[in-house]
Amino acid sequence: MSKAFTRESEQVDDDDDLPMMVPASMGKNYITRAGYERLRAELFTLIDEERPKMVEIVHWAASNGDRSENGDYLYGKKRLREIDRRIRFLTQRLEMAEVVDASVHHGGDQVFFGATVTYTDESGQDTTVTILGIDEVESSRGEISWVSPVARALTKARVGDMVRLAVPGGVQELEVLAVQYPAPIP
Repeated sequence: MSKAFTRESEQVDDDDDLPMMVPASMGKNYITRAGYERLRAELFTLIDEERPKMVEIVHWAASNGDRSENGDYLYGKKRLREIDRRIRFLTQRLEMAEVVDASVHHGGDQVFFGATVTYTDESGQDTTVTILGIDEVESSRGEISWVSPVARALTKARVGDMVRLAVPGGVQELEVLAVQYPAPIP
């Protein structure tokens, strides 16, 4: 059937879970072991639990007759498409992932992937951020992506260094106050 003759509610919106792309110049998709395991656990939960339940619901709803006005069937098909889209997204991201052990830098004072960095800006405000992978960042916990402008400005700086950050109003200088890494797991 042509897309021109489908109802808008049946059209799939694939833009919801498009992966945040790693800039071509970077070439890698770094992630911590914990972030990788969280994505992997979500993928297996979708495959082993949520998708089979939804398939069963859709099968039951389809057996009830008229599908055009069957809310369970319509919702179930929509949810099944969402689950399949998320499975594809997670599979692609896990295939691209390069797991990095940030604890190898434990005790160091230079900023690399996985560092928790405290810096001060020109106004004297101290900020602490943890540099993580694109797929594991939670901004409410003070985490930033390794491809973000702040992380790129801080990368390879040492405690006491001044770095320049391009901001919409010009250039701002940041001073690196502290760098911490997770302790190695024995």
